[in-house]
Amino acid sequence: MGSVDRPVRRTDATRKRWTVDLRPTLEQLSEVLWRERHLLELLLFKLEEEQLVLSSGRTRWLGHATREVEAVLDEIRTAELGRATEADAVARLLGLDPGAGLAELAAHAPSPWDDLLRTHRDAFASLTAEISALADGNRELLAVSHRAAQETLMSLHDTVQTYDGLGQRATVETPHARLVDRSI
Repeated sequence: MGSVDRPVRRTDATRKRWTVDLRPTLEQLSEVLWRERHLLELLLFKLEEEQLVLSSGRTRWLGHATREVEAVLDEIRTAELGRATEADAVARLLGLDPGAGLAELAAHAPSPWDDLLRTHRDAFASLTAEISALADGNRELLAVSHRAAQETLMSLHDTVQTYDGLGQRATVETPHARLVDRSI
């Protein structure tokens, strides 16, 4: 390996200095990180849209909302590949192994890039936590809606599924008359 492949790191008391200009590579990584953050915020928005559709009971639009979430997830997967490529390029220039995380890159990057990479990492952690919580909430809303639909459909029969004292499913006869809107 030649000295061009890896930067020579010299430090003094106040700052890190590099013999290789890291700026173009760090700028590319930063652009990819901004794009991925934008996509995560868009995913958060789409999940909130999906939650509103679920909460309103207007399931007519649920398919559209779900497809939009899936489309953003596909874009995020593509952006993650780009981020991995750019992060590996920065890692190589910093003398780190490929696959280094943002925290490790920030720990070895010169100023102001170290702060910017930490800010990106913190934003990713925050957005990921929000997305996870919202996705969990949406899954719960879907499960409740599914159970309600099953119970409604079961009520159209002469029996209803319920649970007995042991928590096992039980079928109960319901002999009373029903008025059903056949347009359901």
